[in-house]
Amino acid sequence: MNISLLVDGEARSAAKGRTYERVDPVTGAVASTAAAAGVDDAIAAVVSSSEAFKIWSKTGPGERRALLLKAADIMDGKAAQFTEAMIAETGATGAWAGFNVKLAAGVIREAASMTTQIGGEVIPSDKPNTLAMGVYKPKGVCLGIAPWNAPIILGTRAVAMPVACGNTVVLKASELCPATHRLIGECFHEAGLPKGVVNVVTNAPEDAHSVVEALIKHPAVKHVNFTGSSRVGRIIGRLAGENLKPALLELGGKAPLIVLDDADIDGAVNAAIFGAFMNQGQICMSTERIIVDDSIADDFVAKLTARAAALPAGNPREHVVLGSLITQQAAEKMDKIIADATSKGAKVVAGGNRNGSIVEATLVDHVKPGMTIYEEESFGPVKPVIRVKGEAEAIRVANDTEYGLSAAVFSRDIQRAMRVAEQIESGICHINGPTLNDEPQMPFGGVKASGYGRFGGKAAIAEFTDLRWITIEDSQQHYPF
Repeated sequence: MNISLLVDGEARSAAKGRTYERVDPVTGAVASTAAAAGVDDAIAAVVSSSEAFKIWSKTGPGERRALLLKAADIMDGKAAQFTEAMIAETGATGAWAGFNVKLAAGVIREAASMTTQIGGEVIPSDKPNTLAMGVYKPKGVCLGIAPWNAPIILGTRAVAMPVACGNTVVLKASELCPATHRLIGECFHEAGLPKGVVNVVTNAPEDAHSVVEALIKHPAVKHVNFTGSSRVGRIIGRLAGENLKPALLELGGKAPLIVLDDADIDGAVNAAIFGAFMNQGQICMSTERIIVDDSIADDFVAKLTARAAALPAGNPREHVVLGSLITQQAAEKMDKIIADATSKGAKVVAGGNRNGSIVEATLVDHVKPGMTIYEEESFGPVKPVIRVKGEAEAIRVANDTEYGLSAAVFSRDIQRAMRVAEQIESGICHINGPTLNDEPQMPFGGVKASGYGRFGGKAAIAEFTDLRWITIEDSQQHYPF
């Protein structure tokens, strides 16, 4: 697949025709050859979006809604293309790619429904004969930086609500899935959005810093949204702050799933299996710590181990549950995590084997503080079981992390579960459900090192608009001098 930049409604080569290759993590073959944008290419995309904003910001909500709905339909129609690109570039399974398309199209449709919800309010004024209003207005050019792990969902999320709110967008594609992210831009372009409303920039890994810095620093860029690691998020946040640009950061996670002593064990096992191993555990909401009360731990771990051991892993083009990790290096990291844990007293009870970039569903029991798997986000299919004594210790362990994105609590006593949920430091918490969940209309985001700001539904309107105070006053009003 040969991938060009999408700028001003045109397929463009990068300056001097530079390209780079993304390799299939399973086969080692070239998955895509993409334009390697430099700073000048990035600036050209911003200039295009800035010009497009003059028209798009004045386009009525009905027209915006119609074009977005058309883009969603086009995305559904490109499911096969998206799936092929995503499998080749990221090693994901067809099922995960298909789900990405379905949810991403839903994200666009939800954004379309928001075009008439971008309102404001009348605010009582102390001035006689004055009408005071708070009115939401589009910001301008929004920069969206999307990751590879749920590339269609998260790439679309970086674009849909900003566009619905009347902004224009430069989508900086992930270096690991340029073809997948470029297809998102095609959906909006083919739907008939004016040229420049959605531009897509691809770049080689070695150029990422200079391209991102140029995009954030450009005066026409008014907002940044970034989904990715907390390490890179700190860099993005610092650049945005230095340039006085508001940012929405959705970063890493170390999601706890707490299983209290009165939990439905089978239900908790179902949630843990799904939350831990969907997309090989490479999701920001993935269950990263299974915290189980010691009184039921043996029964729970036995059932969880049997389920994990039965999950097939292999080439994502075959009938498997677990496909490839994003790179060989990411898979090798799993070996190190396992070795560190077992050297410090933990026990592998399921999986533990690797074939190239493919790692089995792995459970490590008796995990303690001081182990890498306890402290750090694994972002892979190697998951810790942490045994605790009682509710208070479960809450303490759940909060014993710099992250705070998603969480889950299992208990048959809903009031008890609510009490526990209220004490967990996270932006999202599910009772008797998995840590892994997303719906386009929900406020999605974290606290602590998991970032700040919210994607989704009405919450995103506040992120992608400026609230202006406007008054209509009596021209003959009295002044003190």
